[in-house]
Amino acid sequence: MRRFVPLLLTSALALSAPATLVAQSTPAQPQGAETQEEPALLVADKVFITPERKLVAEGNVEAFQGDIKLSAQRVTYDRETGQLTLEGPIRIDQGGQTTLLADSGQLDSGIQNGLLIGARMVFDQQVQIASVQAKRAAGRYTQFSKVSATSCHVCANGKPPLWQIRARRVTHDQLEQQLYFEGAQLRVLDYPVFYFPYLRLPDPTLDRATGFLVPSIRSTSQLGTGVQVPYFIKLGDHKDLTLTPYVSGNTTTLGYRYRQAFVNGRIQLDGAYTRDDIQPDQDRGYLFANGWFNLKNDYRLTFQVQTASDDAYLVDYGLPDPDRLRSELSLERIKRDTAFKTSLIHYKTLRESENQDEIPSRVFDLNYEKRFFPGALGGEVRLAFIGHAHERTSDADIVGRDIARATFDAEWLRSWTFASGLRADVTLGASVDTFNIRHDSNFPSQVTRSTPRAALTLRYPMTRREQSGAVQFLEPIAQIGWTHVSDTDVPNDESTFQEFDQGNLLALSRFPAEDQREDGATGVVGLNWARYGAGGWQALATVGQVFRADADPNFTLTSGLQGTSSDLLIAGQIQTNNGWSLGGRGLIDNDFSFVKAELRGAWTNEVARISGSYIWQEPDPAENIVDEISEIWLVGRYQVDQNWLTNAQARYDLGQSEPIRLGLGVTYRNECVQVNMSVSRRFTSTSTIEPSTEFGFTLSLTGYSVESGGKTYKRTCS
Repeated sequence: MRRFVPLLLTSALALSAPATLVAQSTPAQPQGAETQEEPALLVADKVFITPERKLVAEGNVEAFQGDIKLSAQRVTYDRETGQLTLEGPIRIDQGGQTTLLADSGQLDSGIQNGLLIGARMVFDQQVQIASVQAKRAAGRYTQFSKVSATSCHVCANGKPPLWQIRARRVTHDQLEQQLYFEGAQLRVLDYPVFYFPYLRLPDPTLDRATGFLVPSIRSTSQLGTGVQVPYFIKLGDHKDLTLTPYVSGNTTTLGYRYRQAFVNGRIQLDGAYTRDDIQPDQDRGYLFANGWFNLKNDYRLTFQVQTASDDAYLVDYGLPDPDRLRSELSLERIKRDTAFKTSLIHYKTLRESENQDEIPSRVFDLNYEKRFFPGALGGEVRLAFIGHAHERTSDADIVGRDIARATFDAEWLRSWTFASGLRADVTLGASVDTFNIRHDSNFPSQVTRSTPRAALTLRYPMTRREQSGAVQFLEPIAQIGWTHVSDTDVPNDESTFQEFDQGNLLALSRFPAEDQREDGATGVVGLNWARYGAGGWQALATVGQVFRADADPNFTLTSGLQGTSSDLLIAGQIQTNNGWSLGGRGLIDNDFSFVKAELRGAWTNEVARISGSYIWQEPDPAENIVDEISEIWLVGRYQVDQNWLTNAQARYDLGQSEPIRLGLGVTYRNECVQVNMSVSRRFTSTSTIEPSTEFGFTLSLTGYSVESGGKTYKRTCS
């Protein structure tokens, strides 16, 4: 029969209680106040007092206090000497983070000193420290002698772990959560690799600590072979700095990342300073910064900075390489019936075909919209103000054109659903645009125009349930629309690239911005279809076409909207219950040939995933597309077995019959090590960028350098 005995067993439990955890879980006490100890519970097969007045608990002894659990075969407490004797096997668990194992042990009454024989400490079920004995000192330090530390699976047959750190002595500081090694050797398969007279490592339960991160080896055809060694600096609980020297035969680079968290926001700065042989005697580098702050009255301030020393730097150093760098400062507030956003934007082009002085590089935007629900009229009323301005740095005529625009818009929407199931949507609205145009002799400097509009849309949704449980949905759509633009003599500066898709099929203006508007009577016919299977199958399709009384010359050739009848829009999506998904969109002209098409697909299961996309577009001089575009992207991964993972990516130009980018990666991971190897090749070239090949290699010791979260597999001892 097991006996339950409540008592204060703080002396036994404090050995494994880290001081930091106690401090975090105990409220601050006034100076001089007594600390309240949590009561402990002792459970054992037998509890008795010897004639020598010693308390003895034996047989499956378990003691509990807070989140600490102690297990032993026998516990003896001598009240006269204050000595606590533990007979093992001994196990002390601290909240699932730290586990201490030993064969036997003794503690003094002050719990400031103690001795454990055959001690082993396990941190966060990852890293274990095995020693001949462990001493407890000052209620804070645990000192291990003749130590072996590893996060690898340790075999009982004496087979050495994949890696281990052997040390003469290791001291664990529970308050600072640090491990201090003396006379340390890093061994791989029991062969010495490195020797460290002194070595400090963070306790694996510590989230952030100053020190080196996982180094990596990078080799490129332009920069040669080099090594990157990140060093993390903890500047406080809410900010840190990471410095990453990158040294090779052709470059000396210092990368940096600064992060800081505020009560109401976050900021992050990433950048690098470089001197290399690609551009000798030139300072090179980049800076990317972003952040946000929540302000009073639900306003939110966001910013983004992107800048680089030259057009080729980001590509040369394997960084994200957009074709335009975008810096923005914005203020916004979104509520149920109001939306406000204003922003200042700056663009820096990296395209070889663009002249920085001739692109709208400085942009200002202001958008405000308010919704009302008038009871007398019914439906919804929307009022909006839109302000926009952009400037070019060139003052030359036409190519240096600058524009400022203000738009006032009002719209009323209402819907009716009749007993037959027919749904009618009515839209009435008007907008007034005023333009200020500079540095363009082809257009007047001031233009004000008005655009009233109206539309009636009819839908007749129908559903059908199959015997299998699947549901089909069918919805024919018809729309009649009308707009009248009072003055069309304004330049097309914002709506140069147009798309025709499901999102704007029923729009009264399919231009992406307010500088251009469709004019005249229009009609739309379309059909939506969907099927939702009981087993997870799903299919959707949309077909639609636009008809207008007069052709609009501002639509480009491949927009699909030229002429009095648009190209036929077809779009669809299929998703199966065995991991397949496929989606596509295309525009078919009067000759039943595709003008523009895109296709995306993916397949995934427990061990593999592959996704890809294909785009095709005819040449369109208005969009600076001289040659036909026909490209395919493929990305995939495959889990070969429990430890090996492969991934690959490819981008291929079918029109030119040449690759654009290829990449392959291999990862090996077990319970204590992770190795990443990669190779990639970029084939494109410009006057400032050459084709390059890059190799990458990183080695991480799981438990110290990276977390071992997720599903891991231990090596066997056979």
